[in-house]
Amino acid sequence: MFKTPQIVLFSSDVERAATFYKSAGFSELFRTPTEGTPIHIDLELDGYRIGVASEESTRNDHEMDPVVAGQRAAVILWTDDTSMAYEHLQRLGAKPAKAPSPWLGRLLIAWLEDPDGHLIQVVQPTQPSEA
Repeated sequence: MFKTPQIVLFSSDVERAATFYKSAGFSELFRTPTEGTPIHIDLELDGYRIGVASEESTRNDHEMDPVVAGQRAAVILWTDDTSMAYEHLQRLGAKPAKAPSPWLGRLLIAWLEDPDGHLIQVVQPTQPSEA
């Protein structure tokens, strides 16, 4: 019945948001329009797909009222080195929210915010076969 799930993040600047995620290793799969200012861009990393949609387009084209502030979603990125990934994402423009810390005695996690304020959780298993 369902297939290929995806999360869409709302952004005030779709190009800026997509550039941030491409810098983090995502590849662009789709954009519309193909020329000019995009209103939607889809990206993918290791089979994990996210979209970035214009707040304005979501209101005007779909008659929706997207929530555009606050900690409304989290992009989870698994890694082999949470501390290195945390620092790397800050260099790309992410704002630190919580430094790496142990969780559940088997994970090391850190929290950041992307340029639109969406949470990013960076997770490293400290024991084999967690991801």
